[in-house]
Amino acid sequence: MTALRDPIRLIPALFLTAIALGTLLLWLPISTADGTQTAFLTALFTSTSAVAVTGLIVVDTATYWSPFGQGVILFLFQIGGFGIMTAASLFGLMAGRGFGLRDRIATQVERSRLEVGDARSVLKLVLAITLIVEAALAAILTGRFMLSYNFPFGEALWHGTFHAISAFNNAGFSSFSDSVMGFQSDAVILLPIMLAVVLTALGFPVMQDLRHHGVSWRRWTLHTKITVSGTAGLLLGGFLAILAMEWANPDTLGSMSVGAKILNAAFHSVMPRTAGFNSLDVGAFHDETLMANYFLMFIGGGSAGTAGGIKITTFAVLLAVVLSEVLRRKDADVFGRRFGHAVERQALTVVVLAGSLIFGATTYLAMITPLPFEDLLFESISAFSTVGLSTGVTAELPPAGQIVIIALMFIGRVGTITVATALALGGEPRPFRYPEENPIVG
Repeated sequence: MTALRDPIRLIPALFLTAIALGTLLLWLPISTADGTQTAFLTALFTSTSAVAVTGLIVVDTATYWSPFGQGVILFLFQIGGFGIMTAASLFGLMAGRGFGLRDRIATQVERSRLEVGDARSVLKLVLAITLIVEAALAAILTGRFMLSYNFPFGEALWHGTFHAISAFNNAGFSSFSDSVMGFQSDAVILLPIMLAVVLTALGFPVMQDLRHHGVSWRRWTLHTKITVSGTAGLLLGGFLAILAMEWANPDTLGSMSVGAKILNAAFHSVMPRTAGFNSLDVGAFHDETLMANYFLMFIGGGSAGTAGGIKITTFAVLLAVVLSEVLRRKDADVFGRRFGHAVERQALTVVVLAGSLIFGATTYLAMITPLPFEDLLFESISAFSTVGLSTGVTAELPPAGQIVIIALMFIGRVGTITVATALALGGEPRPFRYPEENPIVG
């Protein structure tokens, strides 16, 4: 048991080491555009955001950092994304029978799931998909920047590669000052980025299942069914909500053509789930749109990928539990499979811890800054869920507030892996049980 628990301590240590190295590199004068040494907190914030593949920034990536500094940031979110995906998958395997929460969700009938002996194939899958998708996306974006925007080849290649790696790793960093707002009507830019984000937000357990079983729904594991159907539902719901709420907003969709409205609403329905690119001004959203974003960001994407949030499986488990109580059923089930009590407790634990952390952080930020509460809540959820979208107030936070966001980004990325693994491993059983007595609930 001690050996199995070592990864729980190892993962945060490795990510802290990467953050420290990135901070030192960004702290060097060569990393800034004007050659001056940046503030240590700025370097730490940027390094943490990159390694945690979040995308929140306190300085403009395109103008503040030199080519060397931007290269450091690219390297950090590449290793952060690849390391996170690998660690989440492999340590999910080490937890027992599956990946993260899927370990308890899948039933004994579904023996097609990955076992510890498949660790090598997982690594190969991660590496192959990373190289193929990033190269393909970089080629598409580079060609588009050259042919349609007259970028010189070197500049087009840099912007194309930067956005391809950032999109695949769900990092949300952009080499343009306005993210991708300059390409609001360009489907050739926005659609490939969307597809890359959706793919990696599914998680590698799903990719592995799709590789083995294709689109055969009956042969998919329960985890894959929940993740794919949940992703489709959230994308469609987010698209319809954003399209309806922002249709007439002159600062977002209002002045666009119908086609551009549909494209940008679809693009933004993807981004709050994990990525952080924005083709619309998030700070100009209506309050009801921000509420929809809170929901999408908090849930996040699939387990054992680059997505943040509490994960789709966690939300699905709790939703099934609620429905079973409302319908007065003995078991919580979905797609013809019931959940064990262990996974229900795990899901509840993840949600309560996440909600408590966001509530506490937002309350503290409201105490130390006069910024609007809805903006502070947005930043807190975005940081914890490693989304990277911002209403524009991140840079206005005082040093203490930036430290809180740094902590949220680190805990939201690394903590979800280690907590899920720790819960799956379980603890030592008590040699006794207390007498049962039930309090009044509700």
